[in-house]
Amino acid sequence: MKKLALVFLTSLCSFGAAAEPDRDELMALSQSIESQVIEWRHHFHEFPELSNREFDTAAYIEKFLRSLDLEVTTGVAKTGVVAVLDTGKPGPVVALRADMDGLPVLEQNDLPYKSVQRGEFNGNDVPVMHACGHDTHMAMLMGAAKILVDVKDQLRGQIKFIFQPAEEGAPAGEVGGAEVMVKEGVLNNPDVDVIFGLHISADTDVGKVRYKAGGVMAAVDPFKVVITGKQAHGAYPWLSVDPVTTAAQVIMGLQTIVSREIKLLDDAAVVTIGSIHGGNRSNIIPNEVELIGTIRTLNPEAREHMYEAIPRKVKGIADSMRATAEVTLPLDYNYPITFNDPDLMAQMLPTIQRTAGEENALLSKAVTGAEDFSFFQEKVPGVYLWVGGKPIDVAPEDAPAHHTPEFVVDDAGMKLGVDLLTQMTVDYLFSEK
Repeated sequence: MKKLALVFLTSLCSFGAAAEPDRDELMALSQSIESQVIEWRHHFHEFPELSNREFDTAAYIEKFLRSLDLEVTTGVAKTGVVAVLDTGKPGPVVALRADMDGLPVLEQNDLPYKSVQRGEFNGNDVPVMHACGHDTHMAMLMGAAKILVDVKDQLRGQIKFIFQPAEEGAPAGEVGGAEVMVKEGVLNNPDVDVIFGLHISADTDVGKVRYKAGGVMAAVDPFKVVITGKQAHGAYPWLSVDPVTTAAQVIMGLQTIVSREIKLLDDAAVVTIGSIHGGNRSNIIPNEVELIGTIRTLNPEAREHMYEAIPRKVKGIADSMRATAEVTLPLDYNYPITFNDPDLMAQMLPTIQRTAGEENALLSKAVTGAEDFSFFQEKVPGVYLWVGGKPIDVAPEDAPAHHTPEFVVDDAGMKLGVDLLTQMTVDYLFSEK
């Protein structure tokens, strides 16, 4: 009887040890479905859809997720798709996110799966292209979902797969994206503990991954300045209060906030005026000039300082020119800083280095682009990575930029993305035993 009990206990111990998936076997599963991931990516690339219009894309994803027998919710933030893998065993809840929307860009690449799709953007008929790699993001997350479902019996906790619309921004007069998903409760039921996301990078070699703790992508805060003066004939400027020269001084003065008020040793900051409108004739000084710009910051202190400094600087310059000025900040939308939780980043770094190879995991600098993944990170700890999509034989300076008609990434870059999503998920699920 004692011998039988010992055998039974040994079997129990063996079963318990085998419950955690073998990481090398996960990599092998990723290899086995790589061609399928590439096929999914080609489909998405050939049939892109604009923000808040990802109806066919969502239907394609939904059909796949239901084929895995997952619990699927559609229509989240208009076109988003969310699925939950419940292992039936207690443990953490990990969320994985991919964005779905394309851009109003005319593709110039000669690819068998080139996009020739059209769409409507702010009332205009426009071409549509996956010019930022969201097609690869969806395909990689689908690959990770397939693998995690295949090893479900060896997992614990729950995994939430989030396919998000409108990362590039909702059309005029609409709302969308991660902010709306969060408001609709995507991080609840079950309550998410951590979230992981990644972005394909056209200027990073295939097989490499870039990471950074803290601020990795900037907060974005558009703003508008309306300067009002006094209209006059261009031949008699002394009769005017000139909003054009005032605007010129405002544009230059705003740059001194960055160069003289922000501690750039900590993080970069940017103030850009991208639009200026005023007047309609060469010989009329107008009554009003409108400026539209954007602020980019990488830490909360700099962002708060910008919110205080821009109205102060604009008002001071306008007062000195006898004009008046109204500042609207933020203008319409704004994104928080994409902030990788330092503790979670430190916890996942060994996983990242093991998965990519230590020599291929590159500590990166922050960038002043923005990502609405930041709305998820405001609520739960998150890690956001850049995965290489540039062929090794292409020089970085020759790689087409994101958001351009020539944008292209190598299919071979997606396997590492699938591996990272899968391995980080499994390692976190078993981080607390």
